[in-house]
Amino acid sequence: MEINEIVCSIIVPLYNEETVIKETYQRLKAVMDSTKETYDIIFVNDGSQDGTAEIAKEICRKDRNVKLLSFSRNFGHQAAITAGMDYSDGRAIIVIDADLQDPPEVMLQMIGKWRQGFDVVYGVRIKRKGESCFKKFTAKLFYRTLNKITDIRIPVDTGDFRLIDRKVCDALKTLPERNRYVRGLISWLGFRQTGVEFIREERFSGKTKYPLKKMNKFALDAITSFSYKPLKLATYIGSAISVFSLLILVAGLVKTRPATGVFQNLMFLITIGLFFNGLLFIMLGIIGEYIVRICDETKGRPLYIVGDKEGFL
Repeated sequence: MEINEIVCSIIVPLYNEETVIKETYQRLKAVMDSTKETYDIIFVNDGSQDGTAEIAKEICRKDRNVKLLSFSRNFGHQAAITAGMDYSDGRAIIVIDADLQDPPEVMLQMIGKWRQGFDVVYGVRIKRKGESCFKKFTAKLFYRTLNKITDIRIPVDTGDFRLIDRKVCDALKTLPERNRYVRGLISWLGFRQTGVEFIREERFSGKTKYPLKKMNKFALDAITSFSYKPLKLATYIGSAISVFSLLILVAGLVKTRPATGVFQNLMFLITIGLFFNGLLFIMLGIIGEYIVRICDETKGRPLYIVGDKEGFL
């Protein structure tokens, strides 16, 4: 091992985390100091609107093991993870959020698995504290549905909290997607992977940075990035609608209805028409989601813009 070689790079995305960043730093430092290995902590400030950047800069100036990337604006959590990986030098890279829901102490188990020869070590949440029943149910449903409609195995009940080897990081850099689902991309890459179980804690402070709107976009990015089955579903439903409509037409021509039932029959046909029109618009919406992402990819804009750096040579 070279004298100045960094063994572990810890990537920590930040967005309005001024109330927790100091505690996060102390926990990460305590864990990594206990390993007796060389390391650096890369904070990625994703356009925070509070005092996060200033606190992170202060930490950088006091500790040479800490570095900071600040985006020119908010580009999103997945872009922040990607930037951290792009600027990392460690032989192993660990991604962990700043909210301390994923306990930094679990990183020791990840490093142990990595030393056993695994290239990817992901955290598996066996329990999620402080989350609503709705979020737990929708998360469970999403991960299992995604596995059903994709051709690759994406571990369920996992997040971006994971360790990846340098060769996995280098391979990930070759993937140019803009609407990124990093944990899915890592699964797609292959390599030798395993998981470590842990209990996800409540947020140390503050509120979640993933409200329902962002969760919906995240889910759509995951589905459109790794499955074409929704597009095939549009074809199947369209075919079924055509056959069903033909059957209704034939039935209407064959069956003789009394004059008094004309209004009821008309309302029935209108209802059926509205129902199937609704389905068609849903299918057009699905197709539109794929088209929007195609447009994003063809623009060729950078995934993020770094406005400021601290601690980098």
